Amino acid sequence: MTGADGQWIKRVRVIASRRLQGRVLLKMSLRRRDRLISILSPFLMLGIWELSARLGMIDTRFFPAPITILKTLLELIDSGILWINTWASLQRLFWGFLVGGVPALFLGIAMGLSRPLRAAIDPLIAATYPIPKSAILPLILLIFGLGEASKIAMVAIGMFYPICINAVAGVLEINKIYLDVGKNYQASRWQMFQTIALPGALPFVMSGIKLGVGMGLILIAIAEMIGARSGLGYMIWNAWEILSVETMYVGLLVIALIGYAFSLVLNELEHWIIPWKADR
Repeated sequence: MTGADGQWIKRVRVIASRRLQGRVLLKMSLRRRDRLISILSPFLMLGIWELSARLGMIDTRFFPAPITILKTLLELIDSGILWINTWASLQRLFWGFLVGGVPALFLGIAMGLSRPLRAAIDPLIAATYPIPKSAILPLILLIFGLGEASKIAMVAIGMFYPICINAVAGVLEINKIYLDVGKNYQASRWQMFQTIALPGALPFVMSGIKLGVGMGLILIAIAEMIGARSGLGYMIWNAWEILSVETMYVGLLVIALIGYAFSLVLNELEHWIIPWKADR
């Protein structure tokens, strides 16, 4: 190799290294941009709402200005009422995820790995999934009563279906060659689950968890409106009974903020545990 060839190779390597660094910086800047947009977009909506209320473009009896809602929010925080109701709803959401979401994850992956199990359970899921979850609330109350069990059961049912269905779809999307390799090396069922099925299905599982959390928030608010003495749903219903519109909006706003916070946390978790998907 001549000296000119060596210099040419070095120059090519430098150019390739700079291009690679440029791509990495571009990905980082795009990720920061996406985070900034996701944070600022709700504040933009609130600004338009406030301006519309001040200009008289909307009826403030039904759509109070965000500043008025904020004052009510601070009053409820100062009195401790908001903390009590929010904590009650979050506890029910947590236990509902444990009761419904975790079994759904294991069952979904097991269905994806086992064709007979999928053939046996898939028709049951397909038949019961379209039933509106709010429509079975009277039956849930009849079975579990007016206590905490009925609220947790509603959340568990709402979380079960999206997580289970997405887990099955995630396993079925795994390239069959990886499963064949596991079988050829005589991997146990737990090893297949832990090293092949779960990592391969994670992108779908995370999507199912996001859908499940949203469904859980919807159902916990509905369940708390009947037979509950605490929770954000109870607070909204009680505010409707006494015509406190601002308090109703505070409850809705807190539910929205919880959903938004969960979305941010789950997105960050997804970027951490599924880096190959986060770069897309």
